[in-house]
Amino acid sequence: MSQGGAAGRGTAKPQDQGWAWVVLMAAVVLQGLTLGFPCCIGVFFTDLQHEFQASNSETSWFPSIMVAVLHGGGPLCSLLVKRFGCRFAVMLGGLLSGLGMVSSSFCKSISQLYLTAGFITGLGSCFSFQAGVTVLGYYFVRWRTLANAVASTGVSLGFTGWPLLSQYLLDEMGWRNTFLIFGGILLNCCVCGAIMRPIGPLPQPPKPGEEPGSRAEEAQLSNGASPPHATLQQHTRRTTCFQVLQKYLAFDIFCQNKGYQIYTIGVTWMMMGFALPHVYLVPYAIHNGVEERRAALLIAVIGLINIFIRPLTGLLSGHRVFTGRRIYLFSLAVLLCGLSNFICVISAEFSVLILYCVILSIAMSGVGALTFQVLMDVVEMDRFSSALGLFTILESITLLLGPPLTGLLVDITSDFRYVFYTSSFFLISAALFMGLSFCALEKKTKLREASKVPLNNPSRYQYSETPSDPQAESQPPPVVMYITSI
Repeated sequence: MSQGGAAGRGTAKPQDQGWAWVVLMAAVVLQGLTLGFPCCIGVFFTDLQHEFQASNSETSWFPSIMVAVLHGGGPLCSLLVKRFGCRFAVMLGGLLSGLGMVSSSFCKSISQLYLTAGFITGLGSCFSFQAGVTVLGYYFVRWRTLANAVASTGVSLGFTGWPLLSQYLLDEMGWRNTFLIFGGILLNCCVCGAIMRPIGPLPQPPKPGEEPGSRAEEAQLSNGASPPHATLQQHTRRTTCFQVLQKYLAFDIFCQNKGYQIYTIGVTWMMMGFALPHVYLVPYAIHNGVEERRAALLIAVIGLINIFIRPLTGLLSGHRVFTGRRIYLFSLAVLLCGLSNFICVISAEFSVLILYCVILSIAMSGVGALTFQVLMDVVEMDRFSSALGLFTILESITLLLGPPLTGLLVDITSDFRYVFYTSSFFLISAALFMGLSFCALEKKTKLREASKVPLNNPSRYQYSETPSDPQAESQPPPVVMYITSI
């Protein structure tokens, strides 16, 4: 009763107080353990090559699979959350992540690493991270934006800590014992999950045209409870293959919404080159005579700068000055990422590589802070979850293919500089494609408005940042909400 009264008075709801902030701290740790973890794999790249006598292409499949599964497992995680709840998904993810790394310490071939550290650990990290983000939507209402911004700092902390810890443990006890220790560290995701006690969103009256049972089903999501019998029967009748695909992989939005279509294609193409520096920067530095400890420090520098720049970028991009222009800020950040790679081509001296990491980190902060803000701008929020499903699936494919194909190019040419040439090509071309396409789309929309030609479906052509529901910010999250981070 007090919850409903607080909601009616417009004051901070109980979800925004007390235990919610403990859950937020757990989410910070969770993001550092999951999203931050793949950045340290480059530290082990050379040792794994020597251990298994593998080529650059063969070795790079291992981190590629991990990152691709982490990003692309969103639809599967959302089904798991809907059936069993966020707490269960986070703890299951922690068990899988720990099991994957412990198993990796006993691998006898590089292909076994693809399954253990790549697929199993990647899937576990996906479950833990995305369910951890989802539960924040239930613990926070008034402070939801702040909570997500604070939680994202865990990624930067992971980027800073994991490479340094990896290099220290690698020097002291070798990669097998290090992977074994990593398995124990990742089990702490289970502790974070245990902190996330189930809580349901406040009951609210159904919107016009909304089915009476939908709110009840949503209220039970984070608790992992089964819907009422009548709602379950209704849900079963509607669960067809086509409807499931439409719900979690929004092909209809892709075909109808030009802004979403351009943005999805652009980001998918961008991902072919975005992850390459993370995988190959440390091997490139070691190959050019940089000490291993100093090479690992390069990734830590990227993470350290991200801690400060990423939240600042997110706050600045939310200013009214940038309303309707965030896609151009995003394209500019991607363009800067691509141009910064030429610094590595000029020289591989440690001081030059530090300069490269500083510039790259600033640009990456913009990409990471804006990726999902722009996606929210180009699709309606009631379809955001399904639009995100297709978005993450497509980007995970290019994340999977980019490093191995580039590694094959390095094997053929024996020149690591092709890593940065390739990365620059994909990033610069993607930035130009998105920026110019949205500029043309905006001009087309203005011409239509000027000629007063009515549009049958305005959302199909317009790039708009006006929410369809003026109360969207105060509503609970969609029934299934899964988010990735770059």
